[in-house]
Amino acid sequence: MNQDLTTGKPGTMLWKFCLPLFGSVLFQQLYNIADSLVAGKFIGENALAAVGNSYEITLIFIAFAFGCNMGCSVIVSQLFGAKEYRKLKTAVSTACIFSAVLCGALMLAGIGGCGLMLRLIRTPEEILPDSKLYLDIYIWGLPFVFFYNIATGIFSALGDSRTPFYFLAASSLSNIAVDILFVKSFGMGVSGVAWATFLCQGISCFAAVLVVWNRLGKIQVSGKPALFDQRLLKKILIIAVPSILQQSFISMGNILIQSVINGFGPSVIAGYSAAVKLNNLVMTSFTTIGNGISNFTAQNLGARKYDRIRECFRAGIQMVWCLCIPFLILYLFFGKVLLLLFLEQGSAEALTTGRQFLWILSPFYFVVSVKLTADGILRGVSAMRQFMTATFTDLILRVCLAFAFSAWTKAAIGIWCAWPVGWTTAMVCSVWFYHKESMKFPVS
Repeated sequence: MNQDLTTGKPGTMLWKFCLPLFGSVLFQQLYNIADSLVAGKFIGENALAAVGNSYEITLIFIAFAFGCNMGCSVIVSQLFGAKEYRKLKTAVSTACIFSAVLCGALMLAGIGGCGLMLRLIRTPEEILPDSKLYLDIYIWGLPFVFFYNIATGIFSALGDSRTPFYFLAASSLSNIAVDILFVKSFGMGVSGVAWATFLCQGISCFAAVLVVWNRLGKIQVSGKPALFDQRLLKKILIIAVPSILQQSFISMGNILIQSVINGFGPSVIAGYSAAVKLNNLVMTSFTTIGNGISNFTAQNLGARKYDRIRECFRAGIQMVWCLCIPFLILYLFFGKVLLLLFLEQGSAEALTTGRQFLWILSPFYFVVSVKLTADGILRGVSAMRQFMTATFTDLILRVCLAFAFSAWTKAAIGIWCAWPVGWTTAMVCSVWFYHKESMKFPVS
């Protein structure tokens, strides 16, 4: 159901809108967690390392899909808040056309270049074939990734965060079952993990697109909306391109960090692969709530209700900090239990690596969550230059310090210490930029 986010108590509306988004991200992460869990449990440590190693490259493709999601979502939110429904429909079709072209180009690049990229990041020979196999299958499913992201972006823009939750719950639970079926029963190995994800993402994509198509058809407009509009594409790109660059550079930074990690051998790779899945669950939760804050901000910006945007920042901080507490407790005190879900027969080195990673990063979730809340508002008001500055500050620091600290300590623990420094510095930048932007809003 479409929902107007420009009315009602801001804090309450934000909670009602973002909680289903949080539920959605839990199920979204089940895709990747299930792949790693099944690989580690039923195939072995090297299979877990291969899936984890490939995952960093898949994030580059996801970055482009996410950028298309945000570009479409923010502009559609602004048009929905301003009640310009004819332009809204044109913006949707324009975003879909652009996304299709971009997806095709990425598929061609991926088919020809992923093997080279795996070698560039120093993938160990014992996991290289499985890493390449996983990536090859993943690339053929890119259209599902792109159009599912467009559909969920439209749902969020219309104030509907529940429908994506239902789709993800069904498809993610199905993915776990199909993963186990293909790997354990059919003995398909890493290819079974990849094909299970391909199949379940495809079904959820088709279902989401059909529902959003029906939802848009119920919005009445005078005259036939244009199929493509260059001016709206430019507005979409103003949001999408920085978001794509942000996610792409973060992914490239993670790949560079992965190359450092790969130098420490398969056991460290496996431990990191398990721990980073747990960390990504938290980070994706914060990012998704930040996306919801962007939609809330964009709708209220379109309606010129600026005080609600200020209240949104305070409510957003409260929300993400409520999430930080249980994650911190789980990772500090039950990290080994969680890691053993992935590492059936993991080595002592793999477990130590994973626990060190979680111990160092989890206390700083309170810091990075504030950054991502401020980023959500910056994106919603189209302050993309400031958004990019804070993001690149974090990325550059983390990558440079990962190389420096690992060389200094001669151990992987030096890599993990780079994260808190980048997060803290970038948080200060994002909050400063938010306060500067909020001072531009007229006082009601």
